[in-house]
Amino acid sequence: MSARILLAYATRNGSTAEIAQVIGRELTNNGHAVDVTDIKMVSTLAGYSAIIIGGPLYMGSVDGAVERFVGNNREQLLKLPVAAFVVGLAPKNPDPGAVEAAMAAMRKSLGPVTPVSSVLFAGKLDPSKVNFVMRKFLEMAKIPAGDFRDWDAIAAWAQELPVKMGFTPAPKD
Repeated sequence: MSARILLAYATRNGSTAEIAQVIGRELTNNGHAVDVTDIKMVSTLAGYSAIIIGGPLYMGSVDGAVERFVGNNREQLLKLPVAAFVVGLAPKNPDPGAVEAAMAAMRKSLGPVTPVSSVLFAGKLDPSKVNFVMRKFLEMAKIPAGDFRDWDAIAAWAQELPVKMGFTPAPKD
């Protein structure tokens, strides 16, 4: 059975949006109808059989648009299968607790919604796109600059989602 899936994402510098597009493409290639939309543009969840929520992690918190989206759509989200991903540099942070802190921030932003699958993807950091204070913080924390997105891992997670969301795999031609 194919599904109609909404992938709603928040983004600041475009990295999360690019990841959302890849996830959407993988799901579409597997026979599902997917709407990939900026989270601020979503007006209704009507007609969707599943929701994927994605957002960037900055300074230990998920973008506030994610929490607002969950709050505004709480009742519907509690009735649908939901998956979630967060994008940040925690996997590249030398602090061994950074990944768990990032996952905890995602759980907090989702409030009462318990995803059927959740993941942290490494993002990218272009120092020229952040302000001076943020650049200094990143230097002090020894966070490396670069594009750390693992496109194979992102595609693999997307391919596993339909089954985790309760949909049978789409038939292959």
